[in-house]
Order: sequence, then C-alpha cells, then structure tokens
Amino acid sequence: MSLYHGSLYWPTTISDRPVYPKLDKEVSCDVLIIGAGMSGALLTYKLAKEPLDVILVDKNCVGNGSSSANTGLLQYSNDKMLHSFAESIGEKDAVRFYQLCLNGMKELKKIATSLQDDIQFIDRQSLYYASTESDIVSLQREFEILKKYNFPVEFLEEEMLYKLYGLNKHGAIRTMGDAEVNPLKLVLSLVKEASKKSNVQVFENTEVTEPQYKDGYWLFHNEDAIIRAKHVVYATGYQLDNFTMEMPTELNRTFAIITNPISSFRNWKDRCLIWETKRPYFYMRTIVDGRIIAGGLDEETIESPRDPRILQIYADRLLARIKEHFPYLQLKAEYVYGATFGESKDGIPFIGEHPNKKNLYYCLGFGGNGTVYSAFGSTIIKDLIINGNHPDADLVRLNR
Repeated sequence: MSLYHGSLYWPTTISDRPVYPKLDKEVSCDVLIIGAGMSGALLTYKLAKEPLDVILVDKNCVGNGSSSANTGLLQYSNDKMLHSFAESIGEKDAVRFYQLCLNGMKELKKIATSLQDDIQFIDRQSLYYASTESDIVSLQREFEILKKYNFPVEFLEEEMLYKLYGLNKHGAIRTMGDAEVNPLKLVLSLVKEASKKSNVQVFENTEVTEPQYKDGYWLFHNEDAIIRAKHVVYATGYQLDNFTMEMPTELNRTFAIITNPISSFRNWKDRCLIWETKRPYFYMRTIVDGRIIAGGLDEETIESPRDPRILQIYADRLLARIKEHFPYLQLKAEYVYGATFGESKDGIPFIGEHPNKKNLYYCLGFGGNGTVYSAFGSTIIKDLIINGNHPDADLVRLNR
C-alpha cells in the first residue's frame, strides 16, 4: 500500500539529506526500533541519552513514510473533544489523556530548542470555530471543561471573533500552547542528532522479518543481516502487521494542498492554526515562506487517487474552503496530494507492550494528533523499557 499519491512539499525543503547505510552484517543491541518516522525518530532521540545500545532501521529512508505527508499542525486538542471523551471513557481518564497531549506539546517545544537544525518550529495559537450555529453548544461545553481543568483556552463570541479575525462564524475557542513545524525536518534532525551518539546505529533500506525469541533476544533474519535485540519497538505507523490488524482501527484517506507564497496575511491574526467543528473537518495554517497548507475532505477509502486530474478536483475544493475565510487572497495549489491515515475507534493511540510477547512494544500514533501522540508515546515506551512501568501506560495500552 502506498501511503500517499501526488506532489509533496516538505521534501523540497531539504537540501542536505543524511544518508544511512543498509545493514549487511550481524549486530546485537539493547533496543531495536523498526520504523524511522516520527515515533521512531523521537524514541531514538530519547534513548540515545540512555546507557543502551540502540539500532534504528527502516525499510526505506528516514522520514519517507507518513512524515513526508504530515501537515505539521501541533495541538493538544483532539479530533474528539474532551467532553466527548469524558462521556465515553469517564472524566478522570479523559482529562488524563488531554494532559498527556499537553505534556506532549511541552516535550516537542523542549526538543525543538535543543536541536541544532532549524525545524521551523513556531509557537502558535489555535482557533477552533463553530461550523454551524448549532455547534456553539458543543463548543461552550468544551470550553467549560477545558477551563475547569486549567487547560490554556479562551472563548470568543461571534462579535469578538469577527473583530479579531474577520471571520463570520458563530463563535470559537482559542487554545494556547500549540505550534507548527516542518515535520520532515524534525524527523531528519532527530535521527541525525541521535546518530552522533556512539550507542546509536541507523540503517536505511533494511527490512526486517517476523522475529523469533531465543535465549533472551528477539532474533531477526534477512538475506543480508541478522539482528539480535533484547527489546523491540514497532514504530511503523499505518503499515500494519498481523497483530495490529486485529486492533480496533480504521484506515482512511485525506487530502492536502500547499499554495503559492502570499505576501501579506492582513486579516490572519498571529497566523494561528485554524480548524472547525464540522466532521470531517477542514483545517489550515501558514508556512514560514508565506504559503498556506490546508487539508481535509476525509473519506472512508484507504488509498488516495493516483490520477492528477482527480487530485486537482480535491485541490480546487480545498482552495475554495480557504477562500471562504480569506476571499482577498490570490491562490493556486502548487502542491496537492492524498494520504492514508489511521484512527482508533476510541480516539486514543495504541502505545505499549505486546500483551503476550515480553519486551516487544508498539508506538502507533493513530489519530489527527499523531506527532503529539508520538511525543508522549515515545516517553511511555522509554519508561517501560528502562523502568518497566509508566503511570499512564494503562490508558493507551494495546489490549484495552
């Protein structure tokens, strides 16, 4: 399955991409991480600081999977609102989950400041507006519960929303503590920094097979190499195996465009991240070079269309949505693509140890907040490997 079709923007921003060798020998390690996308990169970066021998492998190249199609909106709020989570899993666990997301945002900010490369990480506010007048009730409920638990949030009435943003909407909540990033630069920088450590090895174009457990090690064979690992972490995103295919998940497709550069955003206050209550929702943000990236039009089909003419139809729809908000902008879609993404049935990612296989873990950031999930998920996996526990591991466990 191809994870995306169309023209991607983020690879065009990379001028000096690190290259890592293919594994062609026998190696041993404390931790083997399979998948060099966002989850794998964050976990490798964190484990590089520990007294552990770490190997990161990817069957393609670092960042070549979903990270290249990631739109780089980083928010603690979720596709599923906090008050909806409270109804389905209980208020205590719902708040715990949202606090994990807020902690993930804080982790990402801390990591961004520590990296040597400019990953285009910028603090932003998010504007979450009511798509219809009837959605105001739900937004107000969301504001009240977020405020109750001290999440950084404000409510904007219709008049204030128009005054500040020039948007004719019925109301919105504004969240603070969010950000934007170039996701591919983030992944590449994380792996590059980690690979400088003597305890970390990175291999590209290295596919692993189903492992066997022998003498305290997980053993992987392929035609060129053998890997022995005490702990194994699958950070393979939407590439599911026999075990993860049984999880309550859905694979769908979404679409995104990147416009031509814009010289001025006179009504786009603080260049905030913008999204809406409608489902499937539309969202958009700006990029440092003045472009707009917008996405949505989600469909219950896995693979995106390959025909450029069909992709252009989706691009025109997304352009029209941007123009609804900012009609004065002169826009064209210079990049357009469709991508596969995954969601869990309950809205919570799958992170933790295999229920029947010791020292084998999964870090799967299913959902619209995949990068944030990867941030706190990699910490949970790190703590499970080193300490054997994490206080929130039960919330995101694989067999819930």
